[in-house]
Amino acid sequence: MEVILLERIAKLGQMGETVKVRDGYARNYLLPTGRALRANAANKARFEAERAVLEARNLERRNEAQKIADTLDGKSFIVVRSAGETGQLYGSVATRDIVEILGEEGYKISRNQVVLNHPIKTVGLHKVEVQLHAEVYVTVELNVARTAEEAERQLKGEDLTSADAIYGVDEDALRPEDFFNPDADYDLDEDEGEEAEASGEEEGEEEDKNA
Repeated sequence: MEVILLERIAKLGQMGETVKVRDGYARNYLLPTGRALRANAANKARFEAERAVLEARNLERRNEAQKIADTLDGKSFIVVRSAGETGQLYGSVATRDIVEILGEEGYKISRNQVVLNHPIKTVGLHKVEVQLHAEVYVTVELNVARTAEEAERQLKGEDLTSADAIYGVDEDALRPEDFFNPDADYDLDEDEGEEAEASGEEEGEEEDKNA
């Protein structure tokens, strides 16, 4: 489908340009959100007649987006999810989750504004880009952790993707050297000494017979 852009769309074109897009993208996003018109003679004439108004409206939207950006850019959000000891999530954090998380903090955005190539599947600090306007982008941080306490530890730089990192090293745990010391001089008791001596004599007699 060919459409006339009513504002600049990243990687697509500038205001007033006629571009070809997928039908679904036009019907589900560009047309219903007022970002484009179907490309035909009537709409082209309409655009030219309203260009000044559209440019003023676009500037207003940009300024509003910038105000939001000033409060949102660089902000960190804690996301608590279940995960294994290696940090792999039992599930993922997808675009719809990010929209919901930001919405709970008072930032109303749509899924199309979240720039996320792949769902987040591990604990840790993840940077996510949000497009508030065609010319206004911000980056937020998602602190994905098993608990709020672990989220605080991650902010301090801890990597919680191993059991030792999560629970700490057990200093009282038994180690191999607790069972055997190769440098120790062991004394056999009397019974053990007699058994060793008898065993040695038997081996000597066996060697004499075979000689």
